[in-house]
Amino acid sequence: MPAQPAAGEAVTLDPARVAAAVHAADLRVLLMVLFHVTGDRKWLQAPYRPRRDVQLIADEDGGLPAEVQDDIRRAATEILSRPGFVPAITDPGDTLMQEMMSVCLGEAVPDEYAPMMRQQMGLMPRAEDLPPAPRKLAAGQLPVLVVGAGASGIAMGATLLDLGIPFTIVEKNAEVGGTWLENRYPGCGVDTPNHAYSFSWGERYPWSRYFAPREQLHDYLVRSADGFGLRPHIRFETSVTSARWDEAARCWHVGLRNPDGSSETVRAFALVSAIGQLSQISIPDIPGKDDFQGPIFHSAQWPEGLELTGKRVAIIGTGATSMQVVPTVVDEVARITVYQRSAQWARPIPRYHDPIGADAQWLLAEVPFYAAWFRFTMLWRYGDGLLPTLRKDPDWIHPERSLNRVNDRHRQQMADHIMAELEGRPDLIAKCMPTYPPYGKRILLDNGWFQAIRKPNAELVTDDIDRIVADGVVTRDGTHRPADVVVLATGFRIAQMAARLNITGRAGRSLAEEWAGDDPRAYLGIAVAGFPNLFVMQGPSTGLGHGGSAIFQSECQAHYIAVCLSRMLNEGIAAIEAKPEAQAAFVAMIDALHEQMIWTHPGMSTYYRNSRGRVVSVTPRRLVDHWTESREPDFNAFHLTPAGEELARAG
Repeated sequence: MPAQPAAGEAVTLDPARVAAAVHAADLRVLLMVLFHVTGDRKWLQAPYRPRRDVQLIADEDGGLPAEVQDDIRRAATEILSRPGFVPAITDPGDTLMQEMMSVCLGEAVPDEYAPMMRQQMGLMPRAEDLPPAPRKLAAGQLPVLVVGAGASGIAMGATLLDLGIPFTIVEKNAEVGGTWLENRYPGCGVDTPNHAYSFSWGERYPWSRYFAPREQLHDYLVRSADGFGLRPHIRFETSVTSARWDEAARCWHVGLRNPDGSSETVRAFALVSAIGQLSQISIPDIPGKDDFQGPIFHSAQWPEGLELTGKRVAIIGTGATSMQVVPTVVDEVARITVYQRSAQWARPIPRYHDPIGADAQWLLAEVPFYAAWFRFTMLWRYGDGLLPTLRKDPDWIHPERSLNRVNDRHRQQMADHIMAELEGRPDLIAKCMPTYPPYGKRILLDNGWFQAIRKPNAELVTDDIDRIVADGVVTRDGTHRPADVVVLATGFRIAQMAARLNITGRAGRSLAEEWAGDDPRAYLGIAVAGFPNLFVMQGPSTGLGHGGSAIFQSECQAHYIAVCLSRMLNEGIAAIEAKPEAQAAFVAMIDALHEQMIWTHPGMSTYYRNSRGRVVSVTPRRLVDHWTESREPDFNAFHLTPAGEELARAG
């Protein structure tokens, strides 16, 4: 996000650029800009009140009559062209913010969202949102060790750097970026609008589209790490081999493997896992896969320079990755065969590939408050609004197909989309129409998937795979389909999370044992009982199944961890550890909420659930709940060990 003008700061824009650019403006956003600049309440009143539009990429006209649209553009051209204008309102505060949000969206926005959105939009200075910095660090203060330099590690590192807390980030790869560095398959991109899937602080990135391709996402994270000043704090090509809590010294001993293959052990005041949930690939146990004579690989390990032109390609899986790969390569391959285990619901996004033109880019880059309110509209439409529709209605008469009346309407809309896209292909309609409620699995975005699989060189196979042979794939019915390349688009192993770092806590208890049976549990998804000074980012019960941005979650978790560390350093606390009873109560609350949610519907399977059916990945709670609790941790949920107690025990 660009910095907003400070109170009293004058702004001068190029009048010619203003006159041209207002025609590309989202009028909802432009109205909020006019109110910021003038303070005139007429811009919040009729006839300038936009209509509600729930499309992910809404129509820019705001549903306003043509004459009102023209009036807004004329006024914006005149007002924003004044040399040295001084915005009347910079930070509106919570009460006015709530009113502005409701007018902008054409719907009532609860007042509890106001402080969250003010922070997320950069309307309050970042310094005002940070916890207190340590007043004075002890001589020889051990650093915080952060594992992973993806989006979560970058958020954590930037927050620690702002507070002056010493830290080191270790990253197994040679560059930052995490999943956006490692995943390089054709069509790879984000399924969250980029103006929501980005940090709330730092320089604005000129996204070329609403849903940016992987190359821009990685470039953005590289630029962010550099812009935040993190590179000197990162040790690249360095892996964690073990981590052991030292009860006497109240610190972590972390084993590292260096780029040259050597090993060393470092000590850390606190250990933060920022490796996320989508970093360990899942390889299915298919007989004969080692016999295949051509390239066979997981989609996250796509070979650089792989040539597909004229090849016969088999893709196993129909999740998010497959839905991005298939439309991208279908026109260059000789034949593409997609093996489907279960049908997927996909939302139509008519403007998925639309570019953001030069005038819109100028508005985002130059006009005060425009990028902030544009971000708000994306955060809201892809945020908490869907969550209430994913709760089970115990009185609903069609529980086998949907959860409630709204969910059933969504089902009909997506079913109609499938029918329209596959019109004339009843064979594909039968294969592609899911039988479980929409949003029960991760919802997918249709970026040309249905059109791709109906092409003459494409085949969708729903028969179970029996084995892979030297030159193709054989299904249970005995059919052999030849292939030159096999792509395993089979997702990730979710449940291990931080446990795969070989972490040992108090009393020699390993995190792998604690989370045995693919059943990770943590207080708030961040702190684990029995593991002092350990924090987990993107941990259990923090993933997003209803919308929102993983970067938003990373920011919340980084802030929460920073508040804990700041208090420890300011108050001489040597160790902080979630109480078992607090963790148990949190997990019980999460499980009870999930029983009311779609992800526990009996008619389907999803990677959100473990082998026993417990939902371990996603959260059943609102984004605003995560944000609010990240500002003020409940320290009654923790054992706090003062440094004096540490010294007494050591003596």
